[in-house]
Amino acid sequence: MTAALLSGKPLAKLLHLQATAQAKALAEGGLRPALAVVVATEDGSTHWYVRSIERAAENAGISCRIVDLGHDASEQVLIDVLKDLSREPSVNGIILQTPLPSGVRADELVRHITPEKDIDGANPLSLGLLAVGQRAFAPATARAVIEMLEHFEIPTAGRNVVVVGRSTVVGKPLSLLLLQKDATTTVCHSRSGPLERYTKSADIVIVAAGRRGLLTGTDVSPQSVVIDVGTNVLPDGSLTGDVDEVSVGSVAAALTPVPGGVGSVTTSLLLLHTTDAAREQSHMLVSLPAK
Repeated sequence: MTAALLSGKPLAKLLHLQATAQAKALAEGGLRPALAVVVATEDGSTHWYVRSIERAAENAGISCRIVDLGHDASEQVLIDVLKDLSREPSVNGIILQTPLPSGVRADELVRHITPEKDIDGANPLSLGLLAVGQRAFAPATARAVIEMLEHFEIPTAGRNVVVVGRSTVVGKPLSLLLLQKDATTTVCHSRSGPLERYTKSADIVIVAAGRRGLLTGTDVSPQSVVIDVGTNVLPDGSLTGDVDEVSVGSVAAALTPVPGGVGSVTTSLLLLHTTDAAREQSHMLVSLPAK
């Protein structure tokens, strides 16, 4: 392999330290930031991930409440809980964890997370604000890609960037963030045709399609920086990305690993978003007129 491996772990540690410092400053002012994670599944890997968020939050001085509604929770129950958490002053950030029970519409649920507490950018209002360049929390994974590029001093202004995948979790918000960074951005999807047509000439290729081995060495060039956002579970329980690491690594200039790349930064950003939300909400409360 010739590509430089861009590990996300050092950046994740730096962001965690930032969140810890912000949480400490808020606590000294009488406010302990609080995060609520809503879960409605029996999926073991999901519960493992949620517990890892809880441990990281507590380690940073952030209160973390796991609201486990069970795998058979109805859509209305989930809506009611999200509405209650959005109104609750002691909660600063809300995450709705997937997967959800059969028949429950995620796009309906996320509308009930108030944008001020929508720390993972799930509400369509958050995406709309992001699109017009106004203050909103971007999905943590999308922002993690930007943070990785900045951390490794990889320029985006005027660069040809290809995003593979158009989900509202990564592809679409990431394309908006890249445009804000003055990148010339192309979004590819299942109807785009051969990827090589777009990715071969790209300076930066970001793959977030959820398909193992989608990008291979024939799709990239020696100057390419490849960011792998995919997480695919193998039969033995290990993770792999959307990029064929061996073939791409033998051609590209740099590549993020899976695991240990973008995913390791995401949790730290969720914590940082929580402390940011807590600070902004405390300012809003101070500015309200006394009754």
